[in-house]
Amino acid sequence: MSTGTGGRLRADSARVREQMLTVAGARLRGGDRDLPLNAIAKAAGVGVGTAYRHFPNRQVLIEALAAQSFTRLAADARASAAAADPVAGFERLMSTGLRLLREEPALAEVLAARDGLTADAVAPAADFFDALDHLLHRARQAGAVRSDITADDLRSLMCGVQHAAMISDADAADRYLGVLLRGLRA
Repeated sequence: MSTGTGGRLRADSARVREQMLTVAGARLRGGDRDLPLNAIAKAAGVGVGTAYRHFPNRQVLIEALAAQSFTRLAADARASAAAADPVAGFERLMSTGLRLLREEPALAEVLAARDGLTADAVAPAADFFDALDHLLHRARQAGAVRSDITADDLRSLMCGVQHAAMISDADAADRYLGVLLRGLRA
């Protein structure tokens, strides 16, 4: 919902949107993969029409949730790229990324899909992948990552590790991430 001033939401509209994202995120983390907008609107205390104006379909809602995670990951990637030790920075980002993939099903769903993103998710995703490319360049120079590995390769590999960890025991994620990191080394 735009106010006509650069696409920003009015304060009340932004609060409604944020409340709906909070409800939807909690439902998704709780195992509700359907995310019916009627139920989300009711739990958020807003009308169904309002819900559909903010999120016309499930995909827009999922990508809005993922956009929040992309924003966090972009900040982490920039901080990791600026670290004195690019190897430690790269490993820290991979660990943070895996944790977020496990905690935020919307991020995992959006990263696993190879389809185009809606407008709300494009900028945060691009910001993250730009920051990841910079970190990846530093990690390659330090020998932490083979020269033929791309950011898209990392996306696919992390989705695979996340999936394997979700169907395994609680300690599997760290083991699988360790295997992946060793396999990426130059």
